[in-house]
Amino acid sequence: MIKNISNLGDAALYCDFGTEVNKEINSKVIRYFKSIQKENIDGINNLTPSYNKLIISFDLKKKNFQVIKKLIENLNIISDDKLESSKIKIQVCCDKKFSLDIKRLEEKLKISRDKIYEKFFGKEFFCYMTGFIAGMPFLGDLENELQAKRLETPRVKVPKGSVGLTEQFANIYTFESPGGWNIIGNTPRVIFDSSKENDPNLINPGDVITFEQITKDQYDDNNEKKLF
Repeated sequence: MIKNISNLGDAALYCDFGTEVNKEINSKVIRYFKSIQKENIDGINNLTPSYNKLIISFDLKKKNFQVIKKLIENLNIISDDKLESSKIKIQVCCDKKFSLDIKRLEEKLKISRDKIYEKFFGKEFFCYMTGFIAGMPFLGDLENELQAKRLETPRVKVPKGSVGLTEQFANIYTFESPGGWNIIGNTPRVIFDSSKENDPNLINPGDVITFEQITKDQYDDNNEKKLF
């Protein structure tokens, strides 16, 4: 299942599952990721899953590359049907204040904003990974009709909660950050909560996400009353 395991510096190894970016390969990454988590192996400090790779960092005082490699090769891997995942609904407001790039997308994709929203809000997304900024989920796969390239000139500041599209993925900015994704709306939900030390991410790899469109009044009400 893993194509290659190699050194990544002195205290990490790199599990390569291939070059393609799709749900099938990413599910294998997540199965290994969650299986290693479940084993709670002494000496492993951190696990970083991506689209088709898994990086395992370890404590050189307790383990070395060969020991970790052997553990991974002999690991009992969770089957697909036993993978635990959450189904999460994320509310998004597409008011003109938040839909910063909807006009650009209409021009680039040559479809109306109504059609863009219809296709976006009408499907399930799979969380491939989180990263770039803390807790930011990378969600796939967008239909071909909705796939557009990044902005030619990235923004210096993208507002927290912004929902963006680029190529086959959607994402949510968990903090204000520079970025070049096409922004179509904003969610009032807290996607990353640093006060929850053991589980700060609302969305984790393997989770299934749907988006629900809300009005500006509902968005404002949530900020006051925490309805979602």
